Amino acid sequence: MIEEEKNTETKSKNKKQTPIIEIRDLHKTFGKDNTVLKGVNLMVNKGEDLVILGRSGSGKSVMIKCIVGLIEPDKGEIKVFDENVLNLSKKELNKIRVKIGFLFQSGALYDSMSVRENLAFTLRAHKRELTEDVVENEVIEALESVGLGGAIDKMPSELSGGMRKRIGLARTLIINPEIILYDEPTTGLDTITSREISELILDIKHKQKTSSIIITHDMACAKMTADWIIVLKDGIIHAEGTYEELEKDEDEWVRSFFD
Repeated sequence: MIEEEKNTETKSKNKKQTPIIEIRDLHKTFGKDNTVLKGVNLMVNKGEDLVILGRSGSGKSVMIKCIVGLIEPDKGEIKVFDENVLNLSKKELNKIRVKIGFLFQSGALYDSMSVRENLAFTLRAHKRELTEDVVENEVIEALESVGLGGAIDKMPSELSGGMRKRIGLARTLIINPEIILYDEPTTGLDTITSREISELILDIKHKQKTSSIIITHDMACAKMTADWIIVLKDGIIHAEGTYEELEKDEDEWVRSFFD
């Protein structure tokens, strides 16, 4: 199949669904000649986990940052909850953002705040009307959901890499998002901890009915979490399918991810 044919809308297991995320003809260039996205099209249905694979610099993180308005694309359309986020005012965009959780590679915790304060700060930023008792209960519940209720008074510097990831995830979950964007959720973790994080992603999907985009280089994580996988190459979607389909793809470059 030629490159242009492969760069089509991501297939869906149920075409009749209205996608919860839909990206059409997305382009982004930095500077004069660093083009990272050259017309990407994809969709994510409700309750689906989409994994994005690609070499470093292929535009994976840029794409999900465009979804939440952290980066502005040069061209294209991004629909979230059937709203084109690129046409929204800041106030309208913020209403969309409160339904989206974003787990950064580092966990992005505030080092000067305790675990309790990190989570409470995020919750208050989204729901200013909550009482202190409600905030405290929500913080405890979020931490218990990731198995770290006992870490509530620790500082980020006291946490292992795996614990920081879990706390970052708890901070994401505390706003009860409908969509979660994971940017390398298992990077820098040992094999056992990586598997625990992958299992947690699946548990969250099933318990909270979230839809997710997961960027990863960790093929064990991809195999465990993906309903569907797309592979980015040279700014476009080079291949897509289930883990099992892509593992057997005739394209040697695609199969190299699975070796």
